[in-house]
Amino acid sequence: MDEPRLDWRNKGLPPDAEGLTPGDIGRLGLNLLDGDMMMPVAILRERALRRNIAAMQAFADRIGALLCPHGKTSMSPELFAMQLAAGAWGLTAATAHHVRIYRRLGIGRIFLASQLAARADLDFIAGELAEDPELDLYCLVDSPESAELLAAAASRALLGRPIQLLIETGFAGGRAGVRDVDQALGLARRIGEAAPFLQLRGIETFEGIRQTVPQARSEAAEMIGLAVAAAEAAAAEGLFGEGPLLLSAGGSAFLDLCAAGLPARIGGLPVQRIIRPGCYVTHDHGLYARIAAEPKLEPALETWGSVLSLPEPGLAIVGVGKRDVSNDIDPPVPIGVHRPGKGTLPAEGLRTLGLWDQHLGLGCPPGSLAAGDLVGFGISHPCSTFDRWRALFTVDEDYRVTGAVTTLF
Repeated sequence: MDEPRLDWRNKGLPPDAEGLTPGDIGRLGLNLLDGDMMMPVAILRERALRRNIAAMQAFADRIGALLCPHGKTSMSPELFAMQLAAGAWGLTAATAHHVRIYRRLGIGRIFLASQLAARADLDFIAGELAEDPELDLYCLVDSPESAELLAAAASRALLGRPIQLLIETGFAGGRAGVRDVDQALGLARRIGEAAPFLQLRGIETFEGIRQTVPQARSEAAEMIGLAVAAAEAAAAEGLFGEGPLLLSAGGSAFLDLCAAGLPARIGGLPVQRIIRPGCYVTHDHGLYARIAAEPKLEPALETWGSVLSLPEPGLAIVGVGKRDVSNDIDPPVPIGVHRPGKGTLPAEGLRTLGLWDQHLGLGCPPGSLAAGDLVGFGISHPCSTFDRWRALFTVDEDYRVTGAVTTLF
């Protein structure tokens, strides 16, 4: 894939930079704090970004797990390349469309962490496997019906090898996944009956589905325990295909529980543990800063806007809104203020009061801000900030623009 060029469709990009590639823009000497970028703008602190990628890979290596980052967080070719170069085993996808993007980017190992049901999606996956015998792809199932849909797609594609499956485990009232060991065992037997179209390779769970509730850690531990128990039951009946037994868990919140709860062997079979965090690339100033225990990460993603109006004492209106920054879990957190030509100002006493499509209400000490001041915001849950930007700009510690990463949402 050729390096993209930035243009008028990229928020934050100054007009003089149109037509440049992400690699070229770093040569212009632009600085966010000097007012060189159009507002609002999303930035990635490059040093923190690279440290986070290295820290997560080191964590996976230390616990003996394969790191398969969830690409849905950023959907950024440049960040994917950085993660894979650092040692990632593959990439996790959430939809068949994600798989299509990954394939166009040349990704050869994909973990599809969701169910497939639509015929077009099923036929696309089977077709990719038929077309490229080197493609190493894994799918999830949680019912005999979903397994049968995959087997039918493999048959239509005249696929000469089985589709590799992991059974997803869940919990009552949750998202997808079998609810107990008996369901998992019955499904494992049905998959065995669908040979040569299907092959059972492992068990999967996503333990972070209720990561905002007070009992999140205990629920996560129970979900990991169910996945292990299901794997033990299936292994006892010899229901897994050739190769290591795959056990996969690990979103961005409870990796310490995954490290402690996923065994190295089950029923005499070697286990490959696969963790799938996505938000670690940028971390955040909210949800994951509160609950993620390991590894130690730094917030790298910020969104900046200008103070547009001070309509009454104690209230500033900033040009950052729902179209620019995530607010699905926590509101944006004011983390920095800069007055171009005057320097950094104190950020104490600032709080987000409300968010509209293009505006943010900022509570502030009377007289502390002026029109034109730049305010930086940290975010909670980076996934829903990335999808609001075609490009995010990397900066050094002095907020000089060093490059850009693009997204494919």
